[in-house]
Amino acid sequence: MISCVIIEDEIPAQKILQRFLSKTFNIELLASFQTAKEAHSFLQENTVDFVFLDINLPDIMGIDFMKTLINPPYVIITTAYPDYALDSFDLDTIVDYLVKPFSFDRFLKAIRKIEQRIKHVETENNETIFLNIDKTLHKVLLHDILYIESDRNYLTFVTNEKKHVFIDSLKNWTAKLPEYFIQVHKSYIINLNHVDKISGNEIHIDKIRIPIGRTFKSNFMMKFNPKK
Repeated sequence: MISCVIIEDEIPAQKILQRFLSKTFNIELLASFQTAKEAHSFLQENTVDFVFLDINLPDIMGIDFMKTLINPPYVIITTAYPDYALDSFDLDTIVDYLVKPFSFDRFLKAIRKIEQRIKHVETENNETIFLNIDKTLHKVLLHDILYIESDRNYLTFVTNEKKHVFIDSLKNWTAKLPEYFIQVHKSYIINLNHVDKISGNEIHIDKIRIPIGRTFKSNFMMKFNPKK
């Protein structure tokens, strides 16, 4: 369930948002406020996924209010002034804006953008690992990893941009990685999403030829082409 609050000083506009929200699934309205001061206390004590925010609030401009928050939620701007809406995109947390009066269809479009943004962040978080190299944690996106190579006591995580080398064994990673990673040789784990072609007993990934070990070949071929 995605949570939200409304920060809107005009009661009629609040009621429209509340009515539209009642027609949507997976969105929970936690509270509605007319001033930034009231909302600030709530947001300090509660976690919210996003807010409907009027730019022109009685006590402070909506954008200035968002800048006061340490960890601001995502925002859908509501405004009667399109020019202000364009300026609002200076903030990374602002996903969309609704120019009053707005239709239910336009409202839903903004909601879909919020859902996509949240889903993207959740996916990125789930698909990220941190490699401990020389007592420093390096963030690596799993989808960026082309293959992993073992050389004695060292592992090399190879991406398009760089190589991460550290002390570890391939065995320690076979169970940690998602199913699109598969061991194809005693010294290699590959990312199936980056396979360019297979030629004989070699896998081609980004102009690199990776050998397929005899004991790993049948399992690899089954996962690479499960219909055959």
